[in-house]
Amino acid sequence: MTTAITLTDTRELDHRTADGVEVSLLWHAYNDFLSVVVSDTRAGESFELVLDDRDDALDVFHHPYAYAAYRGLDFGLAAREDELVAV
Repeated sequence: MTTAITLTDTRELDHRTADGVEVSLLWHAYNDFLSVVVSDTRAGESFELVLDDRDDALDVFHHPYAYAAYRGLDFGLAAREDELVAV
């Protein structure tokens, strides 16, 4: 008997939604790593932060924008540019 392993064997460990922003803490079982996915439905943007052993997964889950900024990830630029044009 053989066991099939799905390469997309991803499990959601935690999830929260507030003001159009969804944040998910995911465990990718096949490769045994964690990631935090952020989706902002109002801005139409999303990003994923892949975690390593040095990252505190729950801290990244609760503060994904701070970690994204620290890593140099650009987000929200389109919304800010629209605000600057409107002024």
